[in-house]
Amino acid sequence: MNEFLEPGARVRLPAAPDWGVGQVQSVIGRRITVNFEHAGKQVIDGSRVELELLFDD
Repeated sequence: MNEFLEPGARVRLPAAPDWGVGQVQSVIGRRITVNFEHAGKQVIDGSRVELELLFDD
C-alpha cells in the first residue's frame, strides 16, 4: 500500500495508534516523512513499515 502514498495523504501507523492521524509530507524512495498529530514529524522506512491509508467519508 505504501507505493500509493503521495504528499497530502492521510495515514495511520497501525503499530502506533497513539500517534494519531498523520499527513504524508514527502515520499522519496522508501523514505516516507509523515507529520502525526501526537508524535510530530517522523521518517518511516516504507520497506519495513506499512502505513494505513485513510479515506475521507
